Amino acid sequence: MRIAVDAMGGDHAPKAVIDGVMKAIADFKDLDITLVGDQEKIAAHLTDHERIHIKHAEEVIEATDEPVRAVRRKKNSSMVLMATEVAEGRADACISAGNTGALMTAGLFVVGRIEGIERPALAPTLPTVSGDGFLLLDVGANVDAKPEHLVQYAIMGAVYSEHVLGVKNSRIGLLNVGTEDKKGNDLTKQAFQNLKKLDLNFIGNVEARDMLDGVADVIVTDGFTGNIALKTVEGAALSIFKMLKSTLTSSFATKLAASVLKPKLKEMKAKMDYSEYGGAGLFGLKAPVIKAHGSSDESAIYHAIRQARGMVTQNVASCIEQKIKQKTDE
Repeated sequence: MRIAVDAMGGDHAPKAVIDGVMKAIADFKDLDITLVGDQEKIAAHLTDHERIHIKHAEEVIEATDEPVRAVRRKKNSSMVLMATEVAEGRADACISAGNTGALMTAGLFVVGRIEGIERPALAPTLPTVSGDGFLLLDVGANVDAKPEHLVQYAIMGAVYSEHVLGVKNSRIGLLNVGTEDKKGNDLTKQAFQNLKKLDLNFIGNVEARDMLDGVADVIVTDGFTGNIALKTVEGAALSIFKMLKSTLTSSFATKLAASVLKPKLKEMKAKMDYSEYGGAGLFGLKAPVIKAHGSSDESAIYHAIRQARGMVTQNVASCIEQKIKQKTDE
């Protein structure tokens, strides 16, 4: 299995990316990875390994670059060359922690869209209290959406949930302002009716406050709402841990209590660490494209590779294509 990785993408590139790649190569014997980026900078951190290759890239798409313009003008950037590896059949999947908009653009115009998919969706797996996790899509690939797009998101989410996360008959929820059937705006009301007609386990509307309780295995929404929900969850989690740290280090007594609670607090933090689930998959493309978080460390890159490997092994792109064709023919 061949995976192309943008070695220059992310806040801690290339070292964190390379360390994650080396860890994945050690654990997964079927992997063959191509690191795309500045050859000299990569070589400075890479120990020799027969299953890791370097493809030199002269340019880097920066976080501040305008996505579409950057992909068009920086043809020799690490991100575009990484996507080209997939498009030309030299890699089965690709991963980058770089500019999100640019990666979505490269995925759409270089890797290509599955026939029948109108708009791809960006979908991370987020933690739940039980530790099982749930898939949220879309979180920003498309700010605007139509009801038929949400239907396609549900189908793609169900395929991924079953084949990669191992959840049979996934519960599909529609993110809304209330759980009643007729709640919401025109988009959610029409999407609700369309989702009811599908041969999926659609459980109806769900509220944002119930997401982390595991109310559904797959939650669909438009990219604008999904992005706000994602960043709210991320921000709330970070704030809670900051408050806990402040409280537990405020006095000698609380420091003693913290020393006793430390193992359990570490367990809780690990359970709520979304990087353990991998990156956000860009669903609806001809091959797996994974967006790792910009602040990804070695562990986050490792799990993004594990996620991409799972998607390739389970032929997720082909399964989505077959499912979409089936629904179109019905």
